[in-house]
Amino acid sequence: MSAPGHLGELTRLVPFEMVDAVLAAAVGVQRRVRLLPSRVVVYLLLAGGLFEHLGWGQVWARLTASLPGEQPAPAPASVTEAMRRVGPGSLKALFDLLKGGAATTARQAARFAERLVVAIDGTQIAVAHSPANLAVFPKPSPGPNGAAGYPMLRLVAVVACGTRSVIEAVFGTDKVGELTYAAQLAATGGLRAGMLLLADRNFATYRFLAQVSQTGADLLIRAKTGTNAMKLPVGERLADGSFLTRAGDVSVRVIDAQIISRAPDGTTQSGTYRLLATLTDPREAPAITLVRLYHQRWEIETSYLEPKSTILGGRVLRARHPAAVVQETWALLATYQILRTAMADAVLARPDIDPDRASFTSRRKPPATRSSAPPGSSTTPRSTSWAVSAPPSWRP
Repeated sequence: MSAPGHLGELTRLVPFEMVDAVLAAAVGVQRRVRLLPSRVVVYLLLAGGLFEHLGWGQVWARLTASLPGEQPAPAPASVTEAMRRVGPGSLKALFDLLKGGAATTARQAARFAERLVVAIDGTQIAVAHSPANLAVFPKPSPGPNGAAGYPMLRLVAVVACGTRSVIEAVFGTDKVGELTYAAQLAATGGLRAGMLLLADRNFATYRFLAQVSQTGADLLIRAKTGTNAMKLPVGERLADGSFLTRAGDVSVRVIDAQIISRAPDGTTQSGTYRLLATLTDPREAPAITLVRLYHQRWEIETSYLEPKSTILGGRVLRARHPAAVVQETWALLATYQILRTAMADAVLARPDIDPDRASFTSRRKPPATRSSAPPGSSTTPRSTSWAVSAPPSWRP
């Protein structure tokens, strides 16, 4: 048997020729005709992300269901050996062909000041509990809620905010921090000129700002304001309330903004944000516009939610050996990228619809549950407004 495997419409985005090319480059092609040709194994790994609740034998049954005649199911040991033969490098090479911002005709949140708006952040993915996995992906240190139940890998990615497609990704042991992985992304082309990078406070360090600056990308990062905050002496005051300064060797603009959240019952909550931007011209990037744009950073949180909670359904990865974990993770990222590209393609003829409005599941009313909000707080949706404020010591 040499069943080619098929993922329906998704095979249009990952044609057989693409799979054969990455297998040839990674020397993953079988040397004789097998029940599980290498090409089929790649599609089997991709299908594993579509049927995450099934074992590999059941995924095989779904993959071959439309083929004529009865297809013999491979033994579990044969599946394991075939995946080992293909190796993780083939799936990484496939992801490299698929990665990048998906095409979109929607301008909102996709680009700003002729720059592609992207976000960076890290997350954890649980892997199967086995002695081999524990040796490479140990459990995180116990937190306030006790020890972690499973070993974890750490994933750091750059995501296009307008389409939620993955620009670049790196992952490995959870013992390495996300700033170290972020530096790898910056050094290997994950960030480049023509991008505007959004990031949270953890990335507001002198070293990371310098690393981003060296790539030619611009940035918009929230900064800490506590005792361990960056030292940002006021330089030139600008008319919109922001000011220019230097963060180490990088020239940045500082925007202090008050965020006010209003509930339908009239109650409000407020907080102060400090943003750092390398877009220093207020005519090109007004302060209030940058404050509103920074909300797009949350697109990467949804990007992580989709593979972890929607595709995986909160389940751990199947693989029980580190090399297989790496292979399965690249397959998961490739599958996610395929789905996101298909969603962006589906709305190309509708520039009034942002691709990030396309979701993996339909919106359903959640079942009634007891609120976990603190006593006296409102659980109704809040509207948010933004106001850029000058530092307390400055008056226009």
